[in-house]
Parts: sequence; C-alpha cells; structure tokens
Amino acid sequence: MTPFRARGLLAAGAAAATLAASACGGGAPEEEGDAGGGAPEVEADQDVAALVPDDVREEGSLIIGVDASYAPGEFLDADGSTVVGFNVDLFDAVAAKMDLDTAWESSTFGTIVEGVDSGKYDVGVSSFTINAERLKQVNMVSYYTVGTQWFTAAGNPEGVDPDDACGLTVAVQANTVQVEDIQERSDACEEAGDPAITIDQYERQDQATQSIVSGKSDAGLADMPVAVYAVEQTDGQLETLGEQYEAAPYGAVVDRENEELAEAVRAGYQAIIDDGTYEQVLADWDLDTQGMVESAEVNPDVDDE
Repeated sequence: MTPFRARGLLAAGAAAATLAASACGGGAPEEEGDAGGGAPEVEADQDVAALVPDDVREEGSLIIGVDASYAPGEFLDADGSTVVGFNVDLFDAVAAKMDLDTAWESSTFGTIVEGVDSGKYDVGVSSFTINAERLKQVNMVSYYTVGTQWFTAAGNPEGVDPDDACGLTVAVQANTVQVEDIQERSDACEEAGDPAITIDQYERQDQATQSIVSGKSDAGLADMPVAVYAVEQTDGQLETLGEQYEAAPYGAVVDRENEELAEAVRAGYQAIIDDGTYEQVLADWDLDTQGMVESAEVNPDVDDE
C-alpha cells in the first residue's frame, strides 16, 4: 500500500486525541495548518450546469452534510473548522462543474441521510457505501470503490485474526457497514459455542481509532483508506491486518424525490472523470492505484445480501 502523501493536516481532531506528538500524514512531518496543494482549479461545464434544478440554481450553492471525522475522506483541517479530504476535493470539483458553490456542514454520520431526506442538506458526502438499505431511502451517485480493512496495534500483540476474532473487543464507528459485518462475525462465534465479540461502537471514527491506540479495543474495522490513513497518522502505533474485502461503491446522497439533482451530480462526477480532474485529485491523496471508476451512476445495482 502506497502511503498517503503528507499534507500537514490534523485528522478530524483525531491527531490531538490519538497521538498529539505524531507526524501528520505519511512520511516526514510538515508544518501544520496547510492543506497541501488543495483541489485543482475546475471550470464550469455548461452542459452539466444546465441540468441543475432551478431552485438550486437560484440559491447558487449546495449545502452538504458531512461527518468530518473520517480521514482521509472528510475531516477537519488544522484550523478546526475547514472540512478537507479526498471526498471533499472530488465533490467541490463536481459542484464547480455544476457552476455552484459548496457549503460543508458538519454533522453526525447517522443523521446525514435523514438530513438529506428532510431537506436540511442538499447532498450528503461522507464516505457512504452504497447498499440496498440506503437505496430505499435516497438516491446515491457512485464515484469510487472501497472495501473494509481491519487494523490493530503495531505488532498485533493480541494475535488478532479477522477470521477468528471471538472473545476480542473490536471498535467500529456507529451506523457504518462495518457494524453489520462485525455483528455477523460475533453471531457466528456464539453459534459455534465460542465467546461473542465485544463490539465497541463510537460516534466518530477518531474515537474508535483512539480506543485501539489506548489498548481499550483489540482491533478495529473501517473503510480501507481510513484504516491505512489511521496507521500513518499514529506514527507506527497501528498496523493493518490482511487485505480489504467486500469492496463496494461510495455514493453521494441526494433526496429520493430529487432525481433532477441526482442526475446533475452524476453528470458532474462524470465530467471530472472524463477531463482527468478525478484522477488528479485521487493521485494527490495517493488513492489512484485502486478503486477508481470509469462511470458515475445513479443508484447502481448492488448486492442485496
């Protein structure tokens, strides 16, 4: 796995809680407070802009719900208020193609879909895995593919085996696809007559990561980029276990009834894919070696299991 490029960022406040003295980003530490090169300059695409619903065009911007605790997807810059990350850079470019500004509003992960459904947010962008349950509630526009990754303390002192984690304490962020994953594993343990897995659910991913660093939890599950980034942010105090699995697309969340906006968002993602901005952003985050897609889709087919 190629390390993420050093960007001089404090991950969602996680570095402060997790390792105040650790280097930020992969490799040598840099000055804090600089979000690196930032997103590339993107010009509006008139064909994409023409798809934007009239009410959104009148507003001139999109309000985006985000849980800014999931580095490197979306997290807070060193100023403690600016939301940054590869998902942020990608969607800012999408909005630029739509000739719209963006207003990122921090929220709790489990409330964002409801917030989009209620009209509080125009879009939700927060490392949402597209699955059948979410597709019943909202429209989702695919743009990247990611699997689940296990991670634990460096050296794996507890001898954690993801395929045999019975009796261990495992940390996950609440309302993520990893909760169902680890619950199924725990159920299998009990059915086999082994101790259940103690599942520690945290509101924020940085809290889950900190529980592993502190030794409270034996291991954790998260999306692959998040787990790898956490290893790097902790300056060698954590390590990944095995490879990612069950890769599925990330999706931007749009209200179920607003098919017009969903199509405009899809066209925006497709525009940045076609002109190379998409690859440029992902390369800047060292995420261009896997997971990239050639086509953005509204509500793609996903495994119902």
